Formats: sequence, structure tokens, C-alpha cells
Amino acid sequence: MASSDPSASFYVTTPIYYVNDAPHIGHAYTTIAGDFLTRWHRARGEDVWYLTGVDEHGTKVQRAADGGGVTPQAWVDRLVEAEWLPVLKTVDAANDDFIRTTEARHIAAVQRFWEAVRDNGFVYAAPYEGPYCVGCEEFKFPGDLVDGTGDYEGQQVCPVHGRPAEQLSEDNWFFRLSAFGDQLIAHYEANPDAIQPVSAYNEVMSFLRQGLMDISMSRSSVAWGIPLPWDERQTVYVWFDALLNYVTAVGYGEPEESEAGRQFAQVWPADVHLVGKDILRFHAVFWPAMLMAADLALPRKVFAHGWLLVGGEKMSKTKLTGIAPSQIIDHFGSDAFRYYFLRAIQFGQDGSFSWEDMSARYTAELANGLGNLASRGTAMVNRYCDGLLPAAGEATAAEHALVEQLERVVAVADEAMDRLDFSTAIVEVKGFIDAVNMYVTEQEPWVLAKDEAQQARLHTVLYTICESLRAVAVLYQPLMPKTMSDLWDQLGAAATLGPIAEQRIGDAARWGQLPAGAPVVKGAGLFPRLEEAGA
Repeated sequence: MASSDPSASFYVTTPIYYVNDAPHIGHAYTTIAGDFLTRWHRARGEDVWYLTGVDEHGTKVQRAADGGGVTPQAWVDRLVEAEWLPVLKTVDAANDDFIRTTEARHIAAVQRFWEAVRDNGFVYAAPYEGPYCVGCEEFKFPGDLVDGTGDYEGQQVCPVHGRPAEQLSEDNWFFRLSAFGDQLIAHYEANPDAIQPVSAYNEVMSFLRQGLMDISMSRSSVAWGIPLPWDERQTVYVWFDALLNYVTAVGYGEPEESEAGRQFAQVWPADVHLVGKDILRFHAVFWPAMLMAADLALPRKVFAHGWLLVGGEKMSKTKLTGIAPSQIIDHFGSDAFRYYFLRAIQFGQDGSFSWEDMSARYTAELANGLGNLASRGTAMVNRYCDGLLPAAGEATAAEHALVEQLERVVAVADEAMDRLDFSTAIVEVKGFIDAVNMYVTEQEPWVLAKDEAQQARLHTVLYTICESLRAVAVLYQPLMPKTMSDLWDQLGAAATLGPIAEQRIGDAARWGQLPAGAPVVKGAGLFPRLEEAGA
């Protein structure tokens, strides 16, 4: 099991999301993954910092604002307040900071960073001529584009957006990316876990071994961006602005003795950058090269997850396949949303969203699985013991088996979380829930209750059910915080053991924590039948 040293620091980031439109479940997927991961580490007792935010500069935002007849600042302000901040509450994200690239702290730090890189000799002026995809906000290299089809047959198009790239001709400033190819290869060969999964590592190494070309770090034809401090006719290329949020949000460039400077020293380098696989190159090639140019430490891990697919296509506003998180959460609830996307899809691989599959898993695994177990356990304590948790009698092989399984589950789940293997961690706990449900079926406490001579045995069974639910509540709290808080209250654990947020993963398997006499309440069902939820 990983260390639960309270002084340990764990810094996780999501990409900062473009604000040219409203968020869809692809954005929420990354956010809840980071939230689950950081809540788990908090439950280990670690000092955690979780950052998310929005990217507000660039051509795409400028054109969206122009189309809406407002200034870019007014456009992004409206979208951030009306769409991006509310979705964090919708999915129950417990982020520590939310960075906007139009904030003064970010702008000043970006300018300081590029001045430092220029002083180190890695920036020079040169003309740029070539393809640029506005959808990706990316200068395209030879070989990046593919043959178009349909309306674009005979043209070269972006493989992500399916549209032709625009041809640019600008006098810009360039970053000497080519200077860092060998250093990056050496770094990743020495630290193969720095890019995950393995498919992402292989992709990056293949790209690096082809040789790197210098890339424009500024734009002379885009006004909506951060001005270069030494050439205000130009703005910082949007990716070379956006990537810096990971350091600007935690105090880069501030005096060492200041609060922000101390935070930077404590949390950087980041432990995990969570990214979609389509922006892997920016995070595993451009970003570490930038950091090397500025003499800063590299992030410990970049993890590229797969795409959420709808009808076989990547979730996308451009292709009208975007689904707002609220469309799903209004029906299933936020905890079921979090559970489904992190349990049903192997993190790091593509996964298809299906309303029917989510409904089936909700019913089988949440309503009939955990929900039914909690309902039966709390109801029987109320029916047979006046709502007070009975003391357990002598344990038999059946109870010993559950205790031993719980110890294995905690160890395996905790180790899986270190690999960002969320599905395995979740399924391990689900397997324990299934085992407890089987235990209830085999022990038949409703039969024991009819025989006065079996009262001690009945009490042991009821205690075992509730104590098992206590452990489940702790293990699933990072995944389903609202529902597990409700379960914690129903078990009388809040009144006797303290807040669930203060419970530790490393202590979850220690048996016998719920005290006899705890007030157990038969509350509302944890996972209402879907027809009751408005189906």
C-alpha cells in the first residue's frame, strides 16, 4: 500500500478546456477521473492539490466571440460563469483551484517564463508558412494531415476535425524545440512510466525518434492572446500560453519567500497530468521541452486517456456528438455518473457511452447490488434490534472469509489507484459487495430472527453486514461522495466514528470499528429505481 505520510504532496491536473462552447461529458470524464484520484489520495491522508480550468485565448475563441457579436473577454466571462464553473458542481468536483488564462497571475507568469526561455537562447525570430488547424489550435507538421473525403475529397484535412487546415504565412518567434529531442528520448528511456499507458509512450517515442522541428511560439495575426513582453505586436501561441497554466496556477515566478513561491516549491513538479490522447504530443513533447528550456523539473507522469465515443465517433461539439453532463446526471444522479464512466471504461482506452448500458449497470450494480444491501442491512437492524447496532458474537468461517477478502480488496484497490486503473479498483470493491450480498443470502438473518436461540448468531450477522458497509462507504467515498455520506449517516458512523471525509483508506479493513449501540437508520434508498427518478 502506498504511503499515507501526511506531509506527502500529490499534485494532479486536468487539461484546461477551451471555452469556445459549453462542456460535454468528454470534459466531465477527465474531471471526474482527476477528482476520484485526488479524493483517494486525500483519503490516504496526503496533502493534495487538484487543478482544473479553462483556456480562453486563441483563434477559435476569437472567432466564436466575433460570431456572437461580443468582445472575446465578454464571451469567455459569460461561458465560464454560465457553463464551466457550474459543471464542476454538477459532477461534484472537489478541485482546489480553477485557473483562467485571462487572469493577471497567469498572464504575468507566462510573460516571465518566455523571457527566461529567450534569455536562455531558445527563442528566435523567423517566418512561418504552413498549415494550421484552428480546431486543434495547432501548427501541423508534414504527415499530420490525411486525405479528405466527401466535400473535402482531394484536399488534406485534420484527422481530428475532418476539415482542411488553413494556410498561414506569418513573421513569428520560434521555440527551438529541435534542441531537446535527444534529451527527451533519454529522459523517457530512463523514466518509461512518465508517459502512460504504454501505447502513449510508444507513440511519443516514435514521434521523437523522427526528429523534432522548431515551432512557432507566437502569432502575429492573432490579437486575442498574451502579448510577448519583448514584441507586443505578437501574442503567445495559444498552446504555449495554455500549457503554462500548470505552473502559473501554483506560483511559478513568484518570490521564494512569498506564499505563492512556497507553494510552487512544495507542489511542483506535478505528479499526474491527465490528458486526452489527442493532446498527448503537446504534453509529452512540447511541454517538457519548454520546461527544460526554462530549467524547471519535468512532470512525473502524463497519462493519456482514451476518447468517449457516441455512435462510434469521438465526443465533439464540432460533429454535434457532444452530450451535456446534466442530460445524464438529471436522470441517474451525479454519483451514478461518476461510477459508470470510471467503472465501465478502462481508463486509457476508448469507451463507448450507451444510455442502455448505463441503465443496466445502474440497476444491477448500484440499485440491486450496493443499494439493496444497504437497505436490507439497515432495515433488519431496525426491525430486529430497535435501530441499535447489536454486538457481534463469535465469528465463524463465513465472517472470517469476509474479513480476509476485505483486507485483499483494500490492498488491490489501493495499488490499482497508483496505476490509475480506476476500473480495477472499483470492481474489487464491487466484488466485496457481491460477497456480502451472498453472505446475507446464505446466513438468512430473517430465519434466524424467528428462533430466540439464534439471537447471538443473528446479531453477529447483522453486525457483519453493517461493518462491511462501513468499509464500503470509506472505499467508495472518493468515487460517490454524496451517496457514501448518506450511507455513513444511516450506519450511525457519523455519530460514532466522525465525518466520513476523515476516514483513511489504510484503515478501512480494520474490522470492528462500528461500535455496538450505533444508531442505525433505515433511510431513503441510496439508488432509487430509475422509474422513481423520472424515467
